[in-house]
Amino acid sequence: MPEPTTNRTATRTVSASVDELIAGATERTVLEAEDGKSGALLERVVIGGESFVLKHIDVRDDWTLRASGAFGGTTLELWLRGVLDRLPDCINQPILAVAHSDPDGIGSRGVAVLMRDVGEWLVPSGDDPIALSQHLGFLDHMAAMHAAFWQAGDEIDLMPMGNRYLVLSPWLASTEAAICSGAFIPELVGRGWERFAEVAPRASAVVTPLAWDPAALVVAYGSTPTTLLHGNWKFGNLGSDADGRTVVIDWEDPGRGPCTVELAWYLAINSARLPQAKEDAITAYRDALERHGITTEPWWDRQLALALLGGLVHFGWEKAFGGHDDEMVWWEERALEARALL
Repeated sequence: MPEPTTNRTATRTVSASVDELIAGATERTVLEAEDGKSGALLERVVIGGESFVLKHIDVRDDWTLRASGAFGGTTLELWLRGVLDRLPDCINQPILAVAHSDPDGIGSRGVAVLMRDVGEWLVPSGDDPIALSQHLGFLDHMAAMHAAFWQAGDEIDLMPMGNRYLVLSPWLASTEAAICSGAFIPELVGRGWERFAEVAPRASAVVTPLAWDPAALVVAYGSTPTTLLHGNWKFGNLGSDADGRTVVIDWEDPGRGPCTVELAWYLAINSARLPQAKEDAITAYRDALERHGITTEPWWDRQLALALLGGLVHFGWEKAFGGHDDEMVWWEERALEARALL
């Protein structure tokens, strides 16, 4: 049975095949992920009487990999570089072992990831706001992770920032349509961007060009500090374990970036279930970052303003389905405030 490695200087190895990775398994059952929309295959695997989750990361099945250009390589590199071993103790990440997975021998760079089964601790799906204490814990532990990798070296150079902003861009719909993938979310994203121009024309004038080409936004972050981003800090990927640590799954999109980009993503994708106002959540995160030893005064305002603009570059399509409501107005105002920084 695989055991988690606690030695933070350990050299990580990669199993040569899935069979090697799950040697001794007595059961394998395909899972339907409640919050999974990428197309990735999940299996429940029983080894030595204990339940694990096996995730297959393959560009042929997963539109998010195609959109980001990651092709599964980020998770593999994250593992090989030992980055996961340096996470602060408040983060519970479940990955135990990784294997190459290329059954057709066509060089897809597929990866299989074996994880502890942490399903019991994940935030349940639904529409109700989560508890304030849990939300504040997520922000505090996000800040702790960011502080632990503040201005880190090239070991966190995984997904480039430009790629990050292209994952949910109008390009997604056109490229997936071109290969007839049939994936639902890319088609929805395309319809959302069309609606965005109608619902919020002022914001669209700023945001839509950046959604097609985010280079100006990436450059505008300039010399503001960077850290390790998880890349998808949504409630579907988060939970709280019995010791109060934050469970974080789905490490497919990690890489270097401004910490407020992760914060903006969190505020945008979880907006319907946040238990406090966005302004209060922003303050809570900044206070947590300071508490973990990061001085924010010199760079905070510029980076935050750009990241909130970036939040609409990521999710303008999704906000458009709600019309020009209070949620859209809030993000629109942030985008218009930040345009002078480009």
